Amino acid sequence: MKETYIMNSSFRFFSTLIATAFFLAGCAVGPAYERAEIDSPMVFKEATLSPEAAKQWQAAQPKDAISRGQWWRIFNDPELDRLQQRAAAANQELKAAAARVKQARALRRDALADRYPTIDGGFGPRRQRIPGAAQGLGDDAPATTYTAWRAELGASYEVDLFRRVASEADAASAEAQQSAALFESVLLALQADVAQNYFTLRQLDAEQELYQRTVELRRETLALVEQRYRAGDIGELDVARSRSALASAQAEALGVERQRALTEHALATLLGTTPAGLSLPVKPLTRLPVDIPAGLPSSLLERRPDIAAAERAMAAANARIGAARAAFFPRLTLTGSMGYESAQLGDLLQWSSRAFLLGPLVGTALSLPIFDGGRREAGLERARAEYEEDVANYRQTVLRAFKEVEDGLASLRILGEQTEVQDAAVQQASRAAQLSQIQYREGSISYLEVIDADREVLRQRRASVQLDGERALAAVALVRAIGGGWDTGSAEGIMAQGAGFGYF
Repeated sequence: MKETYIMNSSFRFFSTLIATAFFLAGCAVGPAYERAEIDSPMVFKEATLSPEAAKQWQAAQPKDAISRGQWWRIFNDPELDRLQQRAAAANQELKAAAARVKQARALRRDALADRYPTIDGGFGPRRQRIPGAAQGLGDDAPATTYTAWRAELGASYEVDLFRRVASEADAASAEAQQSAALFESVLLALQADVAQNYFTLRQLDAEQELYQRTVELRRETLALVEQRYRAGDIGELDVARSRSALASAQAEALGVERQRALTEHALATLLGTTPAGLSLPVKPLTRLPVDIPAGLPSSLLERRPDIAAAERAMAAANARIGAARAAFFPRLTLTGSMGYESAQLGDLLQWSSRAFLLGPLVGTALSLPIFDGGRREAGLERARAEYEEDVANYRQTVLRAFKEVEDGLASLRILGEQTEVQDAAVQQASRAAQLSQIQYREGSISYLEVIDADREVLRQRRASVQLDGERALAAVALVRAIGGGWDTGSAEGIMAQGAGFGYF
């Protein structure tokens, strides 16, 4: 009867304690999370919006879960499609980012586990010797030695009085989402780097083709000059100048060849292979039809994964403030165990051998920190400072996003105009070279002027090829700046295809 009374009293005490704990559990001490405000322009400086589109302008909110699609398909290049698939499957930095996502998700599950009780079991003997003096007997009293067998289940549970556990779980969840967004950022950066290196390679192929034609023409010119020299029509000076022009073109062609080799090596690294594992055939870059969308709403920036990652870091830091504040309040940990204990192994599972323990073996169930030398104040101050840092990083990320979009739009607009002017320059340089050849044959100008005109044609044509490459790189940079591809027939600029790389 006495044992039953003790058990009933213990259960009533713990029932009251638990009820009080759950009542206090609603007293959250952490700050409610609100996304930091940012100053967003109504329109991009380099893009004009119609009045209808301006009315639909909205504050940017991260939507990195929206599929960015296989945006590189707008260039309609099967070779680029193949390289993108290879990079997504084998790039080591992307695999490392995927592993970081798995780590963050495991940490989230670890934090969520604190919401549930822990239960463990044990079995084994205990040998103990108690001196007679410890039993209140004389100094010469014999000691008592006995063996106890125990089989029990133990349970422990922290009641989340002031949302400390919940705040830690919220922070871990936000960090897992941040890690996933950072993976998307690495993926988008990889896709852009592959595309830009590929177009650089094709630009160098076009320059090589240009130099090959130039070398062939200068060889033919040299043959004609040497023929005229042997006929006594001209002096040796013209022959030397013609040979110098040929050698100069050959040297510049070798420089382009070196740049192409280095670019191909860089592309191989992005594809997760050695330079020996990649050998792309020569394919000169052709002018790409790049159209600037009529209007780019700020909602496009919602799809930038780096903005989403910065926002999730801010949310995690806010949750850490709640956990730091909860350290100032009591913590309630409920513990208990039940099982069997006997002196003989054969009697262990007898009903009379049952035993239980409610409450911690050492310490108290309810603990309240009183003095810790300022450790909790320092922890709270650090959590607030980390939140302020993440807010600043978030706002800076948004500012950088707007700047990159403006850069892309301005680059495409100005490069388009520059290309038109450059085409005219190529035509005039070619015409000047033709006239110089005619005048030289008539003897009205020296061969030096012919060489100068020929060099000017090469320079202008190479500048034209480089502008085509720059426009391709600028288009890729703009796609990256808006967080993925666009569809020029859609006001939102979101392509519907899914990436489908299957990392998670």
